[in-house]
Amino acid sequence: MNFSIRQLEIFLSVAKHQSVSKAADQLCLSQSAASASLQNLEKSYGVNLFDRHGNKIKLNAIGHTLRKEAETLFAHCQQFDDALRRHADIGHLRVGASFTIGNHLVVRYLADYLNNYPEADVQFDTANTPDIVAKVLNYEVDVGMIEREVQHRELELIPWKEDELVVFCSASHPLAKKGVLKDKDIKEARWILREPDSGARHTFDRALAGLLPDIEIYREFKHNEAIKSAVESGLGIGCLSKVVLQNDFRNGDLVPLTLANRDMTRTFYFALPKQRHKKAAVEYWVELCSRAE
Repeated sequence: MNFSIRQLEIFLSVAKHQSVSKAADQLCLSQSAASASLQNLEKSYGVNLFDRHGNKIKLNAIGHTLRKEAETLFAHCQQFDDALRRHADIGHLRVGASFTIGNHLVVRYLADYLNNYPEADVQFDTANTPDIVAKVLNYEVDVGMIEREVQHRELELIPWKEDELVVFCSASHPLAKKGVLKDKDIKEARWILREPDSGARHTFDRALAGLLPDIEIYREFKHNEAIKSAVESGLGIGCLSKVVLQNDFRNGDLVPLTLANRDMTRTFYFALPKQRHKKAAVEYWVELCSRAE
Protein backbone atom coordinates (compact mmCIF):
# COMPACT_ATOMS: atom_id res chain seq x y z
CA MET A 1 0.00 0.00 0.00
CA ASN A 2 1.22 3.49 -0.86
CA PHE A 3 -0.71 5.27 1.90
CA SER A 4 -0.69 5.42 5.69
CA ILE A 5 -3.58 5.51 8.13
CA ARG A 6 -2.48 9.03 9.06
CA GLN A 7 -2.76 10.13 5.42
CA LEU A 8 -6.23 8.59 5.33
CA GLU A 9 -7.19 10.54 8.45
CA ILE A 10 -5.87 13.80 6.97
CA PHE A 11 -7.73 13.20 3.70
CA LEU A 12 -11.01 12.62 5.57
CA SER A 13 -10.54 15.68 7.77
CA VAL A 14 -9.83 17.94 4.79
CA ALA A 15 -12.85 16.44 3.00
CA LYS A 16 -15.03 17.20 6.01
CA HIS A 17 -13.87 20.79 6.53
CA GLN A 18 -13.07 21.65 2.89
CA SER A 19 -10.03 23.37 4.40
CA VAL A 20 -6.43 22.24 4.99
CA SER A 21 -5.93 24.71 7.83
CA LYS A 22 -9.05 23.59 9.73
CA ALA A 23 -8.10 19.94 9.24
CA ALA A 24 -4.59 20.65 10.51
CA ASP A 25 -5.98 22.36 13.62
CA GLN A 26 -8.28 19.42 14.31
CA LEU A 27 -5.43 16.91 13.98
CA CYS A 28 -2.85 19.07 15.84
CA LEU A 29 -0.63 19.38 12.76
CA SER A 30 0.97 22.33 11.04
CA GLN A 31 -0.79 23.43 7.88
CA SER A 32 2.32 22.67 5.82
CA ALA A 33 2.54 19.11 7.22
CA ALA A 34 -1.12 18.42 6.46
CA SER A 35 -0.80 19.87 2.96
CA ALA A 36 2.37 17.87 2.23
CA SER A 37 0.76 14.63 3.44
CA LEU A 38 -2.26 15.19 1.21
CA GLN A 39 -0.11 16.01 -1.83
CA ASN A 40 2.07 12.94 -1.25
CA LEU A 41 -1.06 10.75 -1.13
CA GLU A 42 -2.28 12.17 -4.45
CA LYS A 43 1.19 11.92 -6.02
CA SER A 44 1.60 8.27 -4.94
CA TYR A 45 -1.45 7.31 -6.98
CA GLY A 46 -1.30 9.94 -9.71
CA VAL A 47 -4.74 11.27 -8.87
CA ASN A 48 -6.20 14.60 -7.75
CA LEU A 49 -8.74 14.26 -4.94
CA PHE A 50 -9.50 17.98 -4.64
CA ASP A 51 -9.97 20.95 -6.93
CA ARG A 52 -7.75 23.85 -5.86
CA HIS A 53 -8.38 27.51 -6.65
CA GLY A 54 -5.91 29.77 -4.87
CA ASN A 55 -6.32 29.15 -1.15
CA LYS A 56 -9.61 27.35 -1.62
CA ILE A 57 -9.89 23.57 -1.79
CA LYS A 58 -12.93 21.49 -2.68
CA LEU A 59 -13.49 17.74 -2.91
CA ASN A 60 -13.82 16.74 -6.59
CA ALA A 61 -15.85 13.87 -8.11
CA ILE A 62 -13.05 11.32 -7.65
CA GLY A 63 -12.44 12.42 -4.07
CA HIS A 64 -16.16 12.28 -3.31
CA THR A 65 -16.36 8.67 -4.55
CA LEU A 66 -13.22 7.55 -2.71
CA ARG A 67 -14.30 9.28 0.49
CA LYS A 68 -17.00 6.66 1.07
CA GLU A 69 -14.41 3.87 0.89
CA ALA A 70 -12.06 5.85 3.09
CA GLU A 71 -14.75 6.39 5.75
CA THR A 72 -15.43 2.66 5.88
CA LEU A 73 -11.74 1.76 5.97
CA PHE A 74 -10.94 4.31 8.67
CA ALA A 75 -13.89 3.14 10.77
CA HIS A 76 -12.47 -0.41 10.59
CA CYS A 77 -9.08 0.92 11.70
CA GLN A 78 -10.62 2.77 14.63
CA GLN A 79 -12.55 -0.30 15.73
CA PHE A 80 -9.40 -2.42 15.55
CA ASP A 81 -7.54 0.19 17.56
CA ASP A 82 -10.33 0.19 20.19
CA ALA A 83 -10.26 -3.59 20.34
CA LEU A 84 -6.50 -3.62 20.90
CA ARG A 85 -6.72 -0.98 23.58
CA ARG A 86 -9.83 -2.09 25.43
CA HIS A 87 -10.64 -5.57 24.10
CA ALA A 88 -14.27 -4.56 23.75
CA ASP A 89 -16.66 -2.10 22.14
CA ILE A 90 -17.09 0.68 24.69
CA GLY A 91 -19.99 2.26 22.83
CA HIS A 92 -18.90 5.82 22.03
CA LEU A 93 -21.77 7.44 20.15
CA ARG A 94 -22.56 10.75 18.44
CA VAL A 95 -26.29 11.41 18.07
CA GLY A 96 -27.67 14.28 16.02
CA ALA A 97 -31.31 15.12 16.73
CA SER A 98 -33.72 17.78 15.54
CA PHE A 99 -34.80 20.19 18.28
CA THR A 100 -38.06 18.54 19.38
CA ILE A 101 -36.52 15.07 19.51
CA GLY A 102 -33.26 16.24 21.06
CA ASN A 103 -34.84 18.38 23.77
CA HIS A 104 -37.77 16.15 24.71
CA LEU A 105 -37.10 12.52 23.77
CA VAL A 106 -33.43 11.58 23.40
CA VAL A 107 -32.48 11.91 27.07
CA ARG A 108 -35.15 9.34 27.97
CA TYR A 109 -33.02 6.59 26.43
CA LEU A 110 -29.62 7.64 27.77
CA ALA A 111 -29.79 5.79 31.11
CA ASP A 112 -30.62 2.45 29.46
CA TYR A 113 -27.88 2.98 26.89
CA LEU A 114 -25.27 3.68 29.58
CA ASN A 115 -26.38 0.59 31.49
CA ASN A 116 -25.23 -1.39 28.47
CA TYR A 117 -22.17 0.78 27.71
CA PRO A 118 -21.15 2.25 31.10
CA GLU A 119 -17.86 3.69 29.80
CA ALA A 120 -19.31 5.22 26.65
CA ASP A 121 -18.92 8.88 25.72
CA VAL A 122 -22.32 9.85 24.28
CA GLN A 123 -22.52 13.23 22.54
CA PHE A 124 -25.79 14.90 21.56
CA ASP A 125 -26.03 17.57 18.87
CA THR A 126 -29.33 19.39 18.26
CA ALA A 127 -30.27 21.40 15.16
CA ASN A 128 -33.12 21.62 12.69
CA THR A 129 -33.82 18.70 10.35
CA PRO A 130 -31.81 19.89 7.28
CA ASP A 131 -28.76 20.60 9.46
CA ILE A 132 -28.93 17.16 11.08
CA VAL A 133 -29.19 15.52 7.65
CA ALA A 134 -26.09 17.46 6.56
CA LYS A 135 -24.19 16.27 9.64
CA VAL A 136 -25.19 12.65 8.93
CA LEU A 137 -24.02 12.88 5.30
CA ASN A 138 -20.77 14.54 6.40
CA TYR A 139 -20.14 11.81 9.02
CA GLU A 140 -20.19 14.35 11.85
CA VAL A 141 -22.67 12.21 13.80
CA ASP A 142 -23.15 8.43 13.87
CA VAL A 143 -26.94 8.57 13.68
CA GLY A 144 -29.50 11.29 13.05
CA MET A 145 -33.03 11.51 14.45
CA ILE A 146 -35.27 13.76 12.36
CA GLU A 147 -38.90 14.89 12.25
CA ARG A 148 -39.80 14.38 8.60
CA GLU A 149 -38.94 12.40 5.50
CA VAL A 150 -35.98 13.76 3.51
CA GLN A 151 -35.09 12.46 0.05
CA HIS A 152 -31.38 12.03 -0.67
CA ARG A 153 -29.70 9.27 -2.67
CA GLU A 154 -26.97 8.79 -0.04
CA LEU A 155 -29.33 8.77 2.95
CA GLU A 156 -31.10 5.80 4.54
CA LEU A 157 -34.22 6.56 6.56
CA ILE A 158 -35.63 4.13 9.14
CA PRO A 159 -39.16 4.97 10.39
CA TRP A 160 -39.11 5.34 14.16
CA LYS A 161 -42.34 6.57 15.75
CA GLU A 162 -45.50 8.50 14.97
CA ASP A 163 -46.09 12.01 16.25
CA GLU A 164 -48.86 14.57 16.04
CA LEU A 165 -48.82 18.36 15.97
CA VAL A 166 -51.29 20.22 18.16
CA VAL A 167 -52.56 23.77 17.75
CA PHE A 168 -52.74 25.64 21.07
CA CYS A 169 -53.39 29.00 22.69
CA SER A 170 -53.16 30.59 26.12
CA ALA A 171 -55.92 29.92 28.65
CA SER A 172 -57.03 33.56 28.37
CA HIS A 173 -57.15 33.64 24.57
CA PRO A 174 -60.61 34.20 22.98
CA LEU A 175 -60.30 30.88 21.09
CA ALA A 176 -59.60 28.87 24.26
CA LYS A 177 -63.29 28.11 24.86
CA LYS A 178 -64.05 27.41 21.23
CA GLY A 179 -62.17 24.11 21.02
CA VAL A 180 -62.59 23.42 17.30
CA LEU A 181 -61.28 25.99 14.80
CA LYS A 182 -62.97 26.57 11.47
CA ASP A 183 -61.21 27.97 8.41
CA LYS A 184 -62.43 31.46 9.34
CA ASP A 185 -60.78 31.19 12.78
CA ILE A 186 -57.55 29.90 11.24
CA LYS A 187 -57.33 32.84 8.82
CA GLU A 188 -58.16 35.45 11.45
CA ALA A 189 -55.66 34.21 14.04
CA ARG A 190 -52.09 35.43 14.47
CA TRP A 191 -49.75 32.43 14.25
CA ILE A 192 -46.49 31.87 16.14
CA LEU A 193 -44.63 29.09 14.30
CA ARG A 194 -41.34 27.28 13.88
CA GLU A 195 -38.93 28.38 11.14
CA PRO A 196 -39.65 27.19 7.55
CA ASP A 197 -36.91 24.49 7.46
CA SER A 198 -38.12 22.72 10.60
CA GLY A 199 -39.99 19.42 10.63
CA ALA A 200 -42.89 20.95 12.57
CA ARG A 201 -43.30 23.75 10.04
CA HIS A 202 -43.14 21.29 7.15
CA THR A 203 -46.06 19.32 8.63
CA PHE A 204 -48.02 22.50 9.42
CA ASP A 205 -47.62 23.80 5.87
CA ARG A 206 -48.71 20.46 4.43
CA ALA A 207 -51.80 20.24 6.66
CA LEU A 208 -52.96 23.80 5.90
CA ALA A 209 -51.71 24.01 2.30
CA GLY A 210 -54.95 25.46 0.91
CA LEU A 211 -55.12 28.22 3.51
CA LEU A 212 -51.46 29.29 3.67
CA PRO A 213 -51.83 32.41 1.48
CA ASP A 214 -54.47 33.74 3.90
CA ILE A 215 -52.72 32.88 7.17
CA GLU A 216 -50.99 35.60 9.19
CA ILE A 217 -47.65 34.29 10.38
CA TYR A 218 -46.92 36.86 13.07
CA ARG A 219 -43.65 35.44 14.41
CA GLU A 220 -41.26 32.55 13.63
CA PHE A 221 -38.90 31.05 16.19
CA LYS A 222 -36.25 28.34 16.02
CA HIS A 223 -36.94 26.97 19.50
CA ASN A 224 -40.11 25.45 20.93
CA GLU A 225 -39.82 27.20 24.30
CA ALA A 226 -39.82 30.62 22.64
CA ILE A 227 -43.04 29.74 20.82
CA LYS A 228 -44.72 28.52 24.00
CA SER A 229 -43.73 31.67 25.88
CA ALA A 230 -45.00 33.92 23.08
CA VAL A 231 -48.33 32.07 22.93
CA GLU A 232 -48.71 32.04 26.72
CA SER A 233 -48.22 35.81 26.77
CA GLY A 234 -51.06 36.23 24.28
CA LEU A 235 -49.15 37.16 21.13
CA GLY A 236 -51.01 34.56 19.05
CA ILE A 237 -51.67 30.83 18.68
CA GLY A 238 -49.06 28.16 17.98
CA CYS A 239 -48.57 24.68 16.62
CA LEU A 240 -46.04 22.22 18.06
CA SER A 241 -45.59 18.51 18.74
CA LYS A 242 -47.81 17.05 21.45
CA VAL A 243 -44.57 15.76 23.04
CA VAL A 244 -43.59 19.37 23.73
CA LEU A 245 -46.99 20.45 25.11
CA GLN A 246 -48.21 17.63 27.37
CA ASN A 247 -47.08 19.17 30.68
CA ASP A 248 -48.40 22.63 29.71
CA PHE A 249 -51.83 21.17 28.92
CA ARG A 250 -51.81 19.29 32.22
CA ASN A 251 -50.94 22.45 34.14
CA GLY A 252 -53.57 24.48 32.32
CA ASP A 253 -51.05 27.07 31.12
CA LEU A 254 -51.89 26.30 27.51
CA VAL A 255 -55.07 24.99 25.87
CA PRO A 256 -55.24 22.54 22.92
CA LEU A 257 -57.31 23.46 19.88
CA THR A 258 -58.62 21.15 17.16
CA LEU A 259 -58.50 21.78 13.42
CA ALA A 260 -61.40 20.04 11.73
CA ASN A 261 -60.44 17.65 8.92
CA ARG A 262 -56.74 18.49 9.02
CA ASP A 263 -54.11 15.75 9.18
CA MET A 264 -51.46 16.88 11.67
CA THR A 265 -49.66 13.54 12.00
CA ARG A 266 -46.09 12.86 10.97
CA THR A 267 -43.34 10.24 11.32
CA PHE A 268 -40.00 10.55 13.10
CA TYR A 269 -37.02 8.84 11.40
CA PHE A 270 -33.53 7.58 12.08
CA ALA A 271 -31.18 8.94 9.40
CA LEU A 272 -27.99 7.10 8.42
CA PRO A 273 -25.53 7.22 5.51
CA LYS A 274 -26.21 4.42 3.02
CA GLN A 275 -22.46 3.86 2.64
CA ARG A 276 -21.32 3.12 6.16
CA HIS A 277 -19.57 0.56 8.27
CA LYS A 278 -22.09 -0.94 10.68
CA LYS A 279 -21.33 0.00 14.26
CA ALA A 280 -22.65 -2.03 17.18
CA ALA A 281 -23.33 1.09 19.26
CA VAL A 282 -25.52 2.59 16.52
CA GLU A 283 -27.44 -0.66 16.03
CA TYR A 284 -28.08 -0.87 19.77
CA TRP A 285 -29.19 2.78 19.99
CA VAL A 286 -31.73 2.32 17.18
CA GLU A 287 -33.03 -0.88 18.75
CA LEU A 288 -33.26 0.74 22.20
CA CYS A 289 -35.19 3.79 20.99
CA SER A 290 -37.48 1.66 18.82
CA ARG A 291 -38.60 -0.63 21.61
CA ALA A 292 -39.06 2.12 24.20
CA GLU A 293 -42.51 3.56 24.86
